Amino acid sequence: MSWHRKPFCGFDLETSGLDPETDRIVTASVVRYGGGQPTTGRSWLADPGVEISAGATALHGITTEYARSAGRPAAEAIAEITDALVEAAEAGLPIVAMNAQFDLTMLDREARRHGVMPLFDRVVPCVIDPRVLDKKVDPFRKGGRTLTDLCRHYVVQLDEAHTAEADAVAACAVSWKLANRYRWLTRLELGDLHEQQVTWAREQAEGLREYFARTDGKREWAASVRLEWPLVPAMNSGAGCGR
Repeated sequence: MSWHRKPFCGFDLETSGLDPETDRIVTASVVRYGGGQPTTGRSWLADPGVEISAGATALHGITTEYARSAGRPAAEAIAEITDALVEAAEAGLPIVAMNAQFDLTMLDREARRHGVMPLFDRVVPCVIDPRVLDKKVDPFRKGGRTLTDLCRHYVVQLDEAHTAEADAVAACAVSWKLANRYRWLTRLELGDLHEQQVTWAREQAEGLREYFARTDGKREWAASVRLEWPLVPAMNSGAGCGR
């Protein structure tokens, strides 16, 4: 049976800002999607311990004050999120995350910050990133490539964008639609698909870096484009999906 007919583990974060090295997790969701079963999952609200930027609040609606009053201690939430992803990966489910490099790097740094053993130190999951897949199968399509854009293009319902649970489910649904439309993706074994995405993501990042480098007003952005996927390592390490 093709990987897209089996369950996915959807993962999404909403955060205090856009820098995975310094910003913090505010909400998270881990869902089980597909495989002929109802979608189930768990969500977390954490007190990040820092101010949530106005721009971030405008996206996900969580204020610093609300997170402080209603959020779980960050260390507890990070440990539980990581445990949930480890359990899914050990069960053979791929982790599906839109722009996985950001979310998985953010989780890694938060784990290290709070003394939690990071996900990739415990298990090396297979990852599916609908953003990487979409850019590979349809590289010249005009328009945006946000999750909202992909949901519109692949006809996926997204009622509460920028809530972690809705975005996690939508990323899974878009990934399924991609696989169903571009059947050559389903002929790859899950581990091979992961490794192919490592290459595709690097090529896409190199193209973005080159574009920034030759574009007036954007040249200074080129150095910030990272080529690693699905995780920007905190130190030199290397492992393949399931290895």
